[in-house]
Amino acid sequence: MKKVLNPADSVKIIKDGATIMISGFMCCGQPLSLIDALVEQGTKDLTIICNDAGYPDKPGVGRLIVEKRVKKLIASHIGLNPIAGQQMNSGELEVILVPQGSLAEKIRAGGTGLGGILTPTGVGTEVEKGKKIIEVDGIKYILEEALKAEFSLISSNICDEFGNAFIAKSAKNFNVVMAMAGENTIIETKKLVKTGQIENENITVPGVFVNTIVVGGKND
Repeated sequence: MKKVLNPADSVKIIKDGATIMISGFMCCGQPLSLIDALVEQGTKDLTIICNDAGYPDKPGVGRLIVEKRVKKLIASHIGLNPIAGQQMNSGELEVILVPQGSLAEKIRAGGTGLGGILTPTGVGTEVEKGKKIIEVDGIKYILEEALKAEFSLISSNICDEFGNAFIAKSAKNFNVVMAMAGENTIIETKKLVKTGQIENENITVPGVFVNTIVVGGKND
């Protein structure tokens, strides 16, 4: 059985300056209770790896940005949060934009122990600046290095006491790869059940990747 904590206690191990992966696509599949707990804890100077910058006026990653808790954001887009753009232009927030598919694969590489991936996406564009180009069979590829983090904050619909989790439909998004790529994975779940009550074929995230469970999440 894994540790089962409330949101506030679960994020106490996350200190200023930490690197954190946060699952979700906009607000879908985000661990909203864990994000709220980070905001309330006052944690700052964070490096956040996520799909996007969220919204300025809705729960989720956007709250961390509006509260100026993030110093570096690695994401696929920030267009839905104008405050992120303002902070980037003013130099308050370092933003590294990565094509969405490449972002997912960089995280997957980090979780599986690979050094990175080769992708043609971005060749000949701003994306390739400062990166190694490798040619295979006459085709140029960008070497995108793997991404890992000290912490991964993910969400689920149902989780058992070992940490095996079921995530429904499109909420799966980045949850699986981020669970693999975090040194310490905290999962927020709407419902906790006994180990064995989730059918094996319905397990989205194996419990071996999970360190801490938070029950009663308000994730979508």
